[in-house]
Amino acid sequence: MTNRTPPRRLVVLISGAGSTMKALLEATADDGYGALIVAVIADRPDAQGLAIARKAGIPTDVVALADFDARADWDQAIADAIAAHTPDLVICAGFMKILGAPSLSRWGGRIVNTHPALLPSYPGAHGVRDALAGGAKVTGCTVMLVDEGIDTGPILAQAAVEVWDTDDETTLHERIKVIERELVATTVGRMAREGWTVDGRRVTIGEQKERA
Repeated sequence: MTNRTPPRRLVVLISGAGSTMKALLEATADDGYGALIVAVIADRPDAQGLAIARKAGIPTDVVALADFDARADWDQAIADAIAAHTPDLVICAGFMKILGAPSLSRWGGRIVNTHPALLPSYPGAHGVRDALAGGAKVTGCTVMLVDEGIDTGPILAQAAVEVWDTDDETTLHERIKVIERELVATTVGRMAREGWTVDGRRVTIGEQKERA
C-alpha cells in the first residue's frame, strides 16, 4: 500500500460572501488536491460565507472587532481562534482586516492573501479604482504571502486581466474576481502538494527545475 501524505489543513478567513472560500471548498473535493478546509472564521456575524461553510459541515467561528475594547485584544483572539484548528496554511479570502503580530508570529510565511491588481503596482484598498485612474491597459490579481505591511508580502502567483475601454470599477473588478478565485485555488493546491520556500522576496513552489 502506498503511504499518502495527509492533506494540509486550511483555516479560511472571510468577511463577506465567501466566493473565494467556496472556490477553495470545491477544489478540496478532489482527493488529489492536497488540502482540506478545517475551519472558516469571519470577522462579521453576517458574513454570508458562514452559511456556505456550515452547509458543508465545516466548523465556523466569528471574531468581531466590535466585541473587543482594544484592537490588541482582537488580534490575540483571532490568533487563538485560528490556532484552535492547528492549520498548515491560513487563507485570507476576502478578509477585510489586517492580521496583527500574534497571527504573524505564529504563521509567518504560511498566511496567503490576494489583491485585485498586479503588485507592486496599485496596492491598498482601491487597487481596481487606482488601476483605472492610472490608465492601465492591463491589470490583474496577485496571490501573496502576508507580512507586516499592506500588500507588500512575497508574491506567490499573478494573473493578468485586460482593461477594456468600457470598463468601470465594478465591471473590471468582477472580471478580476473570476480569475482571482481560480488563481487562489490553484496556488494553494500547489503549495499543499509541492511545498514552498521563501528566499527574501522570492517564493518558489515545489522544487525549482533547472532550465535547459
